Amino acid sequence: MRNRKLLPYETIVQATSGEPEAVHAVLSHYAGYIRYRARSFGNSNSDIEDYIQTKLIESLFKFRFL
Repeated sequence: MRNRKLLPYETIVQATSGEPEAVHAVLSHYAGYIRYRARSFGNSNSDIEDYIQTKLIESLFKFRFL
């Protein structure tokens, strides 16, 4: 039984190795959450949204599997 809310393991592995399509899939998966967190006083802040996306991409490349 598979949890459809989670990203597939293969996508995460590909994203950590720098595959552009997989990185895009990760960003798309978290787009709603990023948009929600980038809201400031009820308004969307694109600078904060870009900052969060950049930090997510940076952390993808730092992630190591055991």
